[in-house]
Amino acid sequence: MATITRRGMGQWQVKVRRKGYPVQTRTFDTRADAEAWSRGIESQMDRATFVSTTAAEKTSLAQAIDRYKKDVCPSLARGGIAQMANLDRLKENLGATSLATLDSAQISAYREIMLKTYSLQTVRHDMGLLNRVLKCCQIDWGINLPRGLPTANVRLPKMPRARERRLKPGEEERLLTAARQYGGEIADIIIFAIETAMRRNEIAQMRWEQVELRRKVVSLLSEQTKTGEPRQVPLSVKAAEILTKRNVDIGPVWRITPNAITTAFMRVTGRAGLDDLRFHDLRHEATSRLFEKGLNMMEVAEVTGHKTLEMLKRYTHLNAESLAVKLM
Repeated sequence: MATITRRGMGQWQVKVRRKGYPVQTRTFDTRADAEAWSRGIESQMDRATFVSTTAAEKTSLAQAIDRYKKDVCPSLARGGIAQMANLDRLKENLGATSLATLDSAQISAYREIMLKTYSLQTVRHDMGLLNRVLKCCQIDWGINLPRGLPTANVRLPKMPRARERRLKPGEEERLLTAARQYGGEIADIIIFAIETAMRRNEIAQMRWEQVELRRKVVSLLSEQTKTGEPRQVPLSVKAAEILTKRNVDIGPVWRITPNAITTAFMRVTGRAGLDDLRFHDLRHEATSRLFEKGLNMMEVAEVTGHKTLEMLKRYTHLNAESLAVKLM
């Protein structure tokens, strides 16, 4: 039953009471609007299709993001530090909107604005994180979204074809010759990267306390890996030789920062005439070589630290000559 009460000038409060449902209250500027709203609510209750949207109306996206930071982020890798910038960006641009009124048009507009400043991958991460926040609202926190998941009706920016750069015949020799002429640790780091498939940051942050030359293993800590999970990296003969000749047993393995590795590598590739080669391409090369040596996908994933086999598929650009040998 609906009760409509006049409250001051131009204010009409309506309350709908029905057994089995929480009391629904709303204030309108006109009695006609109040009556129309109450009829709609009562009709939904008659058909047993009514779901309260009060929580969504009273909760802004900013509040939902804050709760996600408090309740969910601590359980993520590294306490969700990697997600904080994305969450802050979403909160700044969409935070004032209530969960009840957040729609796909607003999210699409956000996507287009962000694409003018940020990379495709960053915007995709924003969208994915927004989707997870809204799912938490519905599934974990009992906040009904009257429009459903608005992110479901928004297209993600399409990523360009994945980079597939591998070293061509003679390029590794040219690269290492230029690296040795450049001096410092970059030549050894290049060889080590090709032999282990480790990322730039993982290499730069290595410490001797994590190296077990007898077992030929480097034990990476969770805070050193991109995935936030610890990993043991096997050392090939060449990789072990590089570490053995350094003859140090405590502190950082390399006396160079991640950014310095990138700078040195760019100068080396410039000298070698390989300007289109990036340091991360060495990981692609190393991963592909692991497949060419006969390791299966699960074994390669154990070495490289890829979380899903789907992510690993793009690295399997095997050398045709190696495949031809297997077909003989």
